[in-house]
Amino acid sequence: MREDICTIPISEAFVENDGCPICRMRKTVETRILDYIMGAAMMEPDVRIETNRLGFCQNHLSGMMKKRGRLPLALMLESQTKELYDNLFKGGILTSYQKTGQKAMAFHCSCFVCDKINWGFERMINTVFLTYERDKDFRDLFDNQNYFCLEHYSLLSANASKKVMRKYYSEFNKALENTVSKYLENLHYDLKKYCSMYDYRNNTENADWGNSKDSVERAAAFLTSLETD
Repeated sequence: MREDICTIPISEAFVENDGCPICRMRKTVETRILDYIMGAAMMEPDVRIETNRLGFCQNHLSGMMKKRGRLPLALMLESQTKELYDNLFKGGILTSYQKTGQKAMAFHCSCFVCDKINWGFERMINTVFLTYERDKDFRDLFDNQNYFCLEHYSLLSANASKKVMRKYYSEFNKALENTVSKYLENLHYDLKKYCSMYDYRNNTENADWGNSKDSVERAAAFLTSLETD
C-alpha cells in the first residue's frame, strides 16, 4: 500500500469544529482505505496475500458489503476462503484439533483494514503534534475546538512528547485539558437536567429541557466514540 493513501491535510479535520476532530481524522482514513481495498487494490498480489492472511473484521466487512460493486469483494473472499481451508484442514492427521482452533482464532481476531487504519492513524497523530508545534493557525484551530472524545483525549494526552513539541508542549496539554474538562462539566449538567425532567413536577407541556434532550447521545459519543444519529 502506498504511504500517501492515509495522508490528508490535518487542518481539514479541525476546521469543521463539530464533534471530535480526531474521530473525523480516523473516519477519513477508514473511508479511504475501504475505497482503496474495493478498487485497484484487489489486483495487487501483495495486497491479496495480506488480505488472505489477515482477513477482515465484522465491522469492515460490513462496510465493504455496503459499497457498490460486489466483484472486488467476491474475488478477495474467494481467494481468502481457499487459503483458509488449506491452512486449517490440509495439515494431515498429525495436526491437533486444538492447533487448528488456534489458527482459526488468530485469523478471526485479525483484520487487514484495521491494521492499515492503525498504521495511518498513528502517523496522523504524530502530524498533529508536529503541526501544533510549527503552525500558529493550527494552534488557534486546536485551542478553539469545543470537543475531544475521551478515547482521543487520552490518546493525545498520553502520546504528546516534549521531544516533538519543545516550545508548545505545555500549551498543547493545557488547551486539550481545558477543552475536555469544560465539555465534560457541561455534559454532566445536561445529563442531570435530562434526568430531572422525568420528574412529574418538571415534565409539563411547556417544560424547558435546555440543551439536555440529546445529552444521552452526546455522552455515548464522548465516552465511546460512538457515532449517533
